[in-house]
Amino acid sequence: MKTITINPNKCVGCLNCLYECSFAQSGDFNEQNSNIRVSYYTEESFCIPFTCAQCSKAWCMEICPANAISRNQETNAVEIDPDQCIGCKMCMMACPTGDIHFDTQKRISSKCDLCGGDPSCVKHCISGALKFEDESKAFDYKRTDIDNQMKQLLKTR
Repeated sequence: MKTITINPNKCVGCLNCLYECSFAQSGDFNEQNSNIRVSYYTEESFCIPFTCAQCSKAWCMEICPANAISRNQETNAVEIDPDQCIGCKMCMMACPTGDIHFDTQKRISSKCDLCGGDPSCVKHCISGALKFEDESKAFDYKRTDIDNQMKQLLKTR
């Protein structure tokens, strides 16, 4: 299955992904409307984008009392139906990565829907930190990052 993979070593903190997502979702450049966020760690000179992992066991979908969340069989995205969402925020509490947010204007939850299988954030990522590829690649990036950290630790000894 394809998903958005994140290579934190490539993120330059430009926020193109965040603003493109906002524009694709709502037609504006308000970061409150974005389904991707970028966290900054200034002391470490590091930033990393985060978005829905499209969990295989989607707790948000399991807990939704309105059955407003389902998996799109074509894209594998876990999607929230805005017409069915009752705004209870149960999905937000159940999300293990905190990647569901609440739209205070519409009074519904919102999350990444992979833009119908063609994620805008990926298309506008200038550094290549975001890719739309097989989900196993996400773990490859994490393993490589840990390997590099271990190499750095060994060099300092």
